[in-house]
Amino acid sequence: MFYHVKELQFNARVSKPNPAFATLLLEQFGGANGELAAALRYFGQAFGARKPYPDKYDLLMDIATEEFSHLEIVGATIQMLLTGINGDLKNASENSEIMQLLNGKAAKEQMIHEGMTATQFLVGSAGTPAYTNTQGVPWTAAYINGDCTGDLTADLRSDIAAESRAKMVYEYLMQFTDDPYVKETLIFLMTREVAHYQMFEAALGTIQPNFPPGVLQSDPRYSNLYFNMSTGNDFSGPWNEGKSSQLGENFQYIEDPIQHVLDTNGLLQQQPSGTNRTAKKVEEMNRELSATRSEEINLATPIGEQQWDEPREENNKENTKRKTKSAKSVKNGQSGL
Repeated sequence: MFYHVKELQFNARVSKPNPAFATLLLEQFGGANGELAAALRYFGQAFGARKPYPDKYDLLMDIATEEFSHLEIVGATIQMLLTGINGDLKNASENSEIMQLLNGKAAKEQMIHEGMTATQFLVGSAGTPAYTNTQGVPWTAAYINGDCTGDLTADLRSDIAAESRAKMVYEYLMQFTDDPYVKETLIFLMTREVAHYQMFEAALGTIQPNFPPGVLQSDPRYSNLYFNMSTGNDFSGPWNEGKSSQLGENFQYIEDPIQHVLDTNGLLQQQPSGTNRTAKKVEEMNRELSATRSEEINLATPIGEQQWDEPREENNKENTKRKTKSAKSVKNGQSGL
């Protein structure tokens, strides 16, 4: 159930009209890294988390709803940046004041050339925010469908990346406006991306184990091999020497990948090296984790009659149990990565 409160989450302001920047701001209204994409991404992910991870369902729905609030802020800002221009476009019997303010044909042509996308925006919708990006490309679910994998450890990593990209868009947008009011709105929206990043990161840390994403483990014969697949200046770092960040395996640097592939019969005869993991251990962990993940879902959602909302009394009891369990986990040091 959604309930709309007419006040904005952040009281957006503008100091003057700016149709060109309004067009740029469309990127965060209907673009790939915009607020609509974020809201629908988290909204979709939440359904799969509802039963096995009710706490993550709560998180995802809260942030999805906040993203809809941010969409409203962006739309309101776009509309305010076009104050006076929207109405002028309705004056069909006279030339637009926009053009009358420009002296001569050359000035008009220069304005159209420099602000072609803005002109298309005004012609297409008279400035009403449309679900397109800055270039006028319509919003598409293709932006986010890959972020709903059915595995929350993968989805949360996608969310962390999405918040990073959105933060950068706001950072770049701020370089194209000198309006102090618009900048304070962009700073607020950018800061919320930073906040959400940390929330998703913390949520990921409460799911253990969470690496690799999914259930099946990696093959120890290939999980720590670094192939030198280019010629020229070669560099070393924690990505190809020392221990790997998650599995703690020693990286094996393959200086000559062609010869190595030939020597191992196309890697079929590759043996594990620099790791204490074995094929037997991997198979055991695959079975254990498969059973655990399956049991989590089956116990949370037994086959039979279903209803989405639990009675309030039962829901409160379940929340109390979850909080108690969470507090014990934190006390025992089990909540970190």
